[in-house]
Amino acid sequence: MPIPLKAVVSTQSTGNLKAYFQGGDNTKDIGVVKTFLCGGIAGAASVFGNTPLDVVKTRMQGLDRHLYKNTFHCAQMVLKHDGPKGFYKGTVPRLGRVVFDVAFVFTIYEQTMKVLDYVWKTD
Repeated sequence: MPIPLKAVVSTQSTGNLKAYFQGGDNTKDIGVVKTFLCGGIAGAASVFGNTPLDVVKTRMQGLDRHLYKNTFHCAQMVLKHDGPKGFYKGTVPRLGRVVFDVAFVFTIYEQTMKVLDYVWKTD
C-alpha cells in the first residue's frame, strides 16, 4: 500500500521542527503549544507540497475529464491556461482544514505517547 505524500511531508516536517525546539536533546519535552505549532507548520508544508498534484487529480476526476488525454496533458493544460498559480487553486481552504488537522493529530499523538510512557515504563 503506497504511503500518501501528505503523510511523508507532515511527519518529516514535524520531526525536524520538534528536533529544532529540543535543541539536540531528544528527551526534552517541548510542551503542548510548541507541539501544536510544529504540527500546524507541518500541515502547511504538506498542503503546499501536495496541492499541485491534487489539482491535477481533481481535474482528471471532474466533469471535464474528457478534455485531458492523460495526467501529463492535464498538468500542461493547467500551466497553459492558468499559469503556475493554477496548481495552487483551493490552497487557502485546504490550509484552514489541514493545518489544524495535522496540528491536533500530532499533539494528541505526543500526549498519548507521554501517557503510555508513564503507564508502561520501558527503561
